[in-house]
Amino acid sequence: MPRKKTPSFEQALAELEELVQAMESGDLSLEQLMENYAKGVELAKFCMTSLDRAEKAMDVVLKEKGGAVEEFRLEIEGDAREF
Repeated sequence: MPRKKTPSFEQALAELEELVQAMESGDLSLEQLMENYAKGVELAKFCMTSLDRAEKAMDVVLKEKGGAVEEFRLEIEGDAREF
C-alpha cells in the first residue's frame, strides 16, 4: 500500500480552514462534525509543530562565536505523519 504524502504546512492549514468553514456552515451531521473535529485537531497539531520547528530553526541559524558570526548547518528531524 502506498504511503500518503506528508502535507506541507500550507496544505495542512488550507485543509484546516476548509474543515472549519464546513463546520461553521451548519450543514453537517453530528457524525460529520465529529469527524471534522478529529481531523482538525490532527491538522492543528501538525501546523503548530511545524511552526515551532521553524521558530527553533530561525533561533539557531546563526551562532556568534568570539565576535564573529559563524553559520552552521541545522538538522531537524521530521516527524512524517499521515493524514
